[in-house]
Amino acid sequence: MTASDTAAARHVLVAVAWPYANGLSHLGHIAGCYLPADIFARFHRISGNRVLMVSGTDAHGTPITVKADQEGVEPAEIVNRYNPRFHEQWERLGISFDLFTTTMTDNHREVTWELFRALHANGYIDTRTTEQFYDPEAQRFLPDRYVEGTCPNCGSPDARGDQCETCGKTLDPIDLIEPRSKFTGATPEPRETEHYFILLPRLQDDLLAWLEQREGWRGHVINWALGFVREGLIDRAITRDLAWGIPLPPELDISTAASEKRIYVWFEAVIGYLSASREWAQEQGDPDAWKDWWLDPAAESYYFVGKDNIPFHAVFWPSYLLGSATNGQPPLNLPTNVPANQYVTFKGAKASKSRGVGKSLLDYLDDYQPDELRYALATILPEYNDTDLSEDELVRRINGELVAAWGNLVNRVLAMTRKNFDGVVPEPGELDDGDHAILATVDRNLAAEAALIEQVELRAALKQALDATQEVNAYLNATEPWKTAKTDRDRTATTLWTAIQAISGCNLAFAPFTPFAAATVSGWLGHDEDLRGTGWARRDVSSGTVLGEPTPLFRKVELPEDDAEA
Repeated sequence: MTASDTAAARHVLVAVAWPYANGLSHLGHIAGCYLPADIFARFHRISGNRVLMVSGTDAHGTPITVKADQEGVEPAEIVNRYNPRFHEQWERLGISFDLFTTTMTDNHREVTWELFRALHANGYIDTRTTEQFYDPEAQRFLPDRYVEGTCPNCGSPDARGDQCETCGKTLDPIDLIEPRSKFTGATPEPRETEHYFILLPRLQDDLLAWLEQREGWRGHVINWALGFVREGLIDRAITRDLAWGIPLPPELDISTAASEKRIYVWFEAVIGYLSASREWAQEQGDPDAWKDWWLDPAAESYYFVGKDNIPFHAVFWPSYLLGSATNGQPPLNLPTNVPANQYVTFKGAKASKSRGVGKSLLDYLDDYQPDELRYALATILPEYNDTDLSEDELVRRINGELVAAWGNLVNRVLAMTRKNFDGVVPEPGELDDGDHAILATVDRNLAAEAALIEQVELRAALKQALDATQEVNAYLNATEPWKTAKTDRDRTATTLWTAIQAISGCNLAFAPFTPFAAATVSGWLGHDEDLRGTGWARRDVSSGTVLGEPTPLFRKVELPEDDAEA
C-alpha cells in the first residue's frame, strides 16, 4: 500500500461484545457477534482500510462471581481459567482480533476512572441513598444478577435483576415480583446504602437528537433504542457493594460498613472498547495511535453485539460519551452502527452458557474444519430474526454448498489444468461472449457483495459469493473442457484460463467467510496468501503462472453419531 493509499484509507473500529469468563463460547455467541465482526473486519482489511478490532474477557461480570462462589474460589481464578481458552477458540476459528484483553488490567481501570471523573465533573454523576437488596442469610448486599424473580413486564419467572431475557426489558432488582437470592435462595430484603448514580435524564435530549439522525441501522435496534429513550430515561446506580471489580477513584470513595464499593460492571464493561484501543496503541509503541479511531470525525465504529446488549451499546454507552466531553470539545466518536443480531436457538431454547444450552465452540471445532463451521454459521446468521440451529442443517450447508459448489470447482479446474497444461495457466485465445459474461458476472457479484457487507448484510453478501460460484460451475458445464480437451486444445485453453480468472474472483468473495481456504487458493494461483490490502477486485492470474497442486479444500462431513441417532 502506498503512502497515498494509506492516507485515503478509512479508519474502521470493530468493537465486539466482551464475553464473561464463566464458560466457553457456544455457537449462539459466535453467530451472534464474533463471526459477523470478523467477516466485516476481514472485508475492510482486504479493501485496504485501517481496521482496529478489539474485545476482551469481561472479568467483573456477576456470572463470574456467581461461579466463583459456587466453586469456593476467587473470581480471578475463574477468569484466569477461561481467558486462555478464549484465545484458543479465536485462533482455531480464525477470529482476527487486533487485541483481545481483559477488564482486569491497570489500563482499563485508569480509563474507567478517567471517564467516571469526566462525567462527575460535568455534573452527570452524583451520590444518593438508595435501597439495595440484602441477603439476610449470606449477610451481604446482592448485585443485580444475584437477584432473580418474576418479570413485572412479561411475567417470566426467571428474570434477572438487571434485565429480563424473555422480553428484553432492563430492570431494577427492587421491581422484581417474588425476588429470591441466587446465592442462597432466601427472600432478599431492601436496605439503605449509598451509591453513585449516572443522571441519564440530563443527557436524554442530546441522546435522542443523535439517535433520530441514525441511518442504516437495523429496525429492531433503532426502534428499540428510540422507544426506550422516548419513554424517559431514569437515573441509574453505577456502583455496588462488592469486593470484586474496579474500585472508585480514590478521591471519590464512599465509606460503608457493609462492604467495599465497586464500579458496577454494566457501567465499566463498555468502556473496554476505549481502554482496549488505548492498550493496543501502547503495544504498538505509539500511545496516541488510538486517536485515529476515536477523535477523527471521519472514522467509523461498529459495535457487534447480541440483541440483549442493545441498551448498553445504543443508549448507555453513547450517553457516557456525550456526557464526558470536556472544555467545549466534541465527544469521542459515537457508534456509526450497532448491528445487533437476534438469538440462535437450539430446538427452540436460547443458547446459554449458564443453562447449558448448546455445545461449546471448541467441541464443534473437534468435528468441523474452521472454514466449514464459519461458512455454515454465516448462512444462518440471525440478523433480523431468531434462528433455530440444528446439526443436520450445518452438515447440509457444508456438503451441499461449500464442498459441492466451491471446493469442487477449485479442485476440478486446477486438476484439469494440471492434466492438460502441466499445471501452467494457458495462454487464452480470443474470448467469446460466454467467457466475457462469466467474468462480468463474478465482478458484478463482487461489487454487490461489497455493498452488502458495508451495510452489515452478511448473509446476503455470502449468497453473492455462492451464486457467483454456481454460475462458474454452470459455465464449465456448458463449455465442457473435459470434452474439448480431446478435440480443440485452443478452446480448452481459453475455457480454463477464463475459469481460473473466475476462481480468483470467487476466492476473494469467499475470503472474509473462509479465510483459511482463501489463503490456500490464493497461494495456488500464484498470489500472496495474505490478502490484506490487495483491494476488493478480482486479480488476474497471468498466463504462464505455475499453479499449486490442488488438494481437497474441504472435507465432506457426516452428522456426529449422537445427533444422527437422535
